Amino acid sequence: MARQDQLRKDKLEEIRHGLEEAPQRLRHNVYLRENKVELHFVSTDRSRVKLAARLLRLAGVSAEVGKEGGRDVYYVIATTDMLAAGREELRKALAEVVKMARDNGWVDEERARRWLEKLERGRMLMEGWPKYRVQLTRSGALDVRYRSANPDGIEREAQRLKEMGLEEGRHFAVKIPEGGRDGYVSILKEGLSYAAWLSEYGSGMQRELAAEFVKYILQRAKEGGEEVYEKVREIIEEGRARGSLTLKGFEKKVEVEGREYVVKVKGGEAVEEDRGGRKLLRIRITAEVDGVRREYTITYSRLGRDKAAVGRAYAKADAPDGREKDAERYSALIKALTGKEPKVYQWSDDTIEIVCGREHLEGFRRFAELADAIEKWLEETGR
Repeated sequence: MARQDQLRKDKLEEIRHGLEEAPQRLRHNVYLRENKVELHFVSTDRSRVKLAARLLRLAGVSAEVGKEGGRDVYYVIATTDMLAAGREELRKALAEVVKMARDNGWVDEERARRWLEKLERGRMLMEGWPKYRVQLTRSGALDVRYRSANPDGIEREAQRLKEMGLEEGRHFAVKIPEGGRDGYVSILKEGLSYAAWLSEYGSGMQRELAAEFVKYILQRAKEGGEEVYEKVREIIEEGRARGSLTLKGFEKKVEVEGREYVVKVKGGEAVEEDRGGRKLLRIRITAEVDGVRREYTITYSRLGRDKAAVGRAYAKADAPDGREKDAERYSALIKALTGKEPKVYQWSDDTIEIVCGREHLEGFRRFAELADAIEKWLEETGR
């Protein structure tokens, strides 16, 4: 609580200094466009525009300085969604402008209603975060990205993510703007998952920043529709669950092939091995399944052009009751640990192969004894 009080004091002090630096009149123009409200500040004096942007940021609006092509004209533009993230006083003032325009017939009732709803409730839950776009690509992958033509804005956001505990290249990607074109900060899937983990298990300010970020991204995802929200929620839940369980002492009852099995795990580990230049991940679990105790091994490798993570295990002929029962015990163990049954194949030579996918690997990541090695292997072999 003392830390939060200090943060509030620091913010108030920053606002006070900003107001002391401001000229007595720093006029912003408000435009009511066809589909949005825009607040503009334009000047040939870059320092004045930077100050205008700073004051807007102190008011909760993610404002950045832009430049008009090759001309020495600088500007700050904030649109409806950005303004709706601002502090209550700013949103109320803009709402009065919209109401006056509506009452004078300058905008129609429906447009005014939409703008007022955004401004009066606040579009974003968190102040101070820039507008991240959260959407699905054509292939169904999640795209979480902040764009800006201002290098300072991109670098500032990258620095904030680093302070949160994320690593550039591993958790997020950065492109610095050039030639007046947008740059971006892109949050990778692993970055969003790790931010979710930090929001639960991080320390001090890292945890606070990560919790704010995760809540904000969830809200932005909800605005993108049900499919986008479910994708984001799934990644965040996976991140929060990572390393939250321990193998030793884990017990669960599961049903395989219509029969109930009792799984009691004694321990386990995940280790990397190099075979002919290929990095393999071996997951070894010591467990008692249906009263039979032994070590179960699943070996993961990368396969195909898309480098899919595939794990394989083989039932043993000399196991109690033979290969088929051993395969069922493997399936019971994997289902108990990951929540999903593996695929089982019996070949013409009587070999029985148990195959796991990426979804099983994510389930294994929930266990503290396996999580670090799995993450390292995924990172080194390429997601």
